Amino acid sequence: MTALVVQGLTKSYGGVQALRGVSFSVSTGELVAIIGPNGAGKTTCFNLLNGQLAPDAGDITLDGRSLVGRAPRDIWRLGVGRTFQITATFGSMSVRENVQMALVSRERRLYAPFAAFPRLYAAEADALLERVGMLEQAARPCALLAYGDLKRVELAIALANRPRLLLMDEPTAGMASEERGALIALARALAKTDGIAVLFTEHDMEIVFGHADRVLVLHAGELIAVGAPEVVRVDARVQELYLGAP
Repeated sequence: MTALVVQGLTKSYGGVQALRGVSFSVSTGELVAIIGPNGAGKTTCFNLLNGQLAPDAGDITLDGRSLVGRAPRDIWRLGVGRTFQITATFGSMSVRENVQMALVSRERRLYAPFAAFPRLYAAEADALLERVGMLEQAARPCALLAYGDLKRVELAIALANRPRLLLMDEPTAGMASEERGALIALARALAKTDGIAVLFTEHDMEIVFGHADRVLVLHAGELIAVGAPEVVRVDARVQELYLGAP
């Protein structure tokens, strides 16, 4: 079942055209990588998908509903989650409290009495932390976590909104090599189990070609290749413009 449909997405910054009529789709349970050199348009694409930017032309639909023109908070409530290249957690709060904050926001209870906060959605927060392998560290302040563990907490926070589409911006950046495969394998398993459409950017080609169901390649704002990893890897234009000769 197709979750995300992008049609003719176009965005310019002054005289620089960041995206040129880009079209693609992502199905539920599918892990799709979007790759390309710096300046290819990957970040612009993500910022358009979650409403931080408005497109000059084109449409974005999630489960048949257009996201264009909606505020980021409204797009989040429609089921678009995002993790960032640089982790965004509250360092002074515990791992559990960070996830609780996401759950409180989802339920629109941000103005609940502060004294009640420790009890709000604690069990659900722990269930999410167990899924990402962080339950044993639930009481630790995020400021004390290793970077790879912070990435897992951020994933739990993103899952708190029960996303239909999860955008992962450089999910393995800054992680040790042995941790990278484990994190993206976890994201893949969650996508299959929960029926989440996952779109991720990544510079580690071993992660991309080892885990993605499909690969999209952007170059100078244009989509130059779409397909299974083994097909994209040997595409002559992709090799010439991005990967280099095998």
